[in-house]
Amino acid sequence: MSQTTAYWLWVIALTLALLYPAGKLIWVISVRRLQRKLQRELTDEEIDGQKGRAYFIAIVVCSVFSMLFNFRLLGGSG
Repeated sequence: MSQTTAYWLWVIALTLALLYPAGKLIWVISVRRLQRKLQRELTDEEIDGQKGRAYFIAIVVCSVFSMLFNFRLLGGSG
């Protein structure tokens, strides 16, 4: 297995491992922030909308973190 293949496999593995906890954390923070801003309980549709948004953000954040972490871990210069 080449180093490039190993790098991408580890990036995918770390992204998948971090996705659920990071998405959940971002979702909880965003729901609480929106409730505080609107000063009311959110509807189910609003909560689902925040969940979709949170997991999209989590995919981006976890992917970037995973790429940088594995680049450094697997011998990248810097």
